[in-house]
Formats: sequence, structure tokens, C-alpha cells
Amino acid sequence: MRKALNLPDFPLTGSCQCGAVRYSLAAAPLVLYFCHCTECQKQSSSAFGQSMRVNTKDLTISGKLSIFSRPGDTGNELICEFCPTCGTRLFHRRASYTDALNIKAGTLGDASWIKPAGHIWTKSKQGWFQVPAGCLSYEGQPETYGPLMERWQQMLEVST
Repeated sequence: MRKALNLPDFPLTGSCQCGAVRYSLAAAPLVLYFCHCTECQKQSSSAFGQSMRVNTKDLTISGKLSIFSRPGDTGNELICEFCPTCGTRLFHRRASYTDALNIKAGTLGDASWIKPAGHIWTKSKQGWFQVPAGCLSYEGQPETYGPLMERWQQMLEVST
């Protein structure tokens, strides 16, 4: 038997570029997906953003964060948290979320294990990027994250 995805030992740790803000995650993420919306492309200065949704109760943060908000594509306010010293965005969440947020997974100290459960906003993906066959894929915002979360759980289960 083997795991479909080998998570590293917990806690997982990460930080901003300058190290002024650090975090520690004590339990497995709820889901990890890649977002190809134009906002994530701007924010990451890359082809997509890596979003790792976690329970806030499992997250410990040290250092000062600054916050800005912007309207999301579906009309929900998006709260973005970043290091005021180096500008690295570390977290984001919908204003309506109270018990979960997304860590920008590229800020992890060890991101070598990352594999997404799926891809969202693929209608605005870079032309050279091809979503791997068999991956969950959404042209825009999924109506629900249930299928992505189910796929993530399958990726964490023991397989034969």
C-alpha cells in the first residue's frame, strides 16, 4: 500500500520572503488547487496561484500582517493578507469565511510535495499551460468546492 500523495510531517511551516511573518500548520489542508484567474496571475507574477485551504484553528501565525480587500469575480469580498515589509501575500479568504482561509502554497518552506486536486478559472489560463488529463477543471468559479475537496481526500487516502 502507498499514499497517493505523501504529505510531509506536521507541522508544515512557511513564511514571507523576508521572514518577518511566519506560520505553522498543524493538520492536513482541506484542499489544494491551482487558480488561473487573472487576479491570481497578477498576484503571483506567474501562470496561476496555488491555494491551500486550511482550518484557521490549525494555523499559527507570528509577525504583523497588513490587509486589503477587493471584490471577487462572483461578487464576494476577498480579504488578502500580506507582509507589510516585503509585500508577500500569504493568505486570502472570502469575507464570509470564518473558520477557514487559503494559504498561498508557494510560501511553504517545503513545497516539493504539492499536487493540486484540480484547476479553476481555466478559461483565463496561459495558452502554453495544459491541464493534465484526468484533473478536475473548471472554466470559472466552481459552484461548490465539494468535488475538489473529495478529490483531495482521495489523493490522501491509502491506495493499493
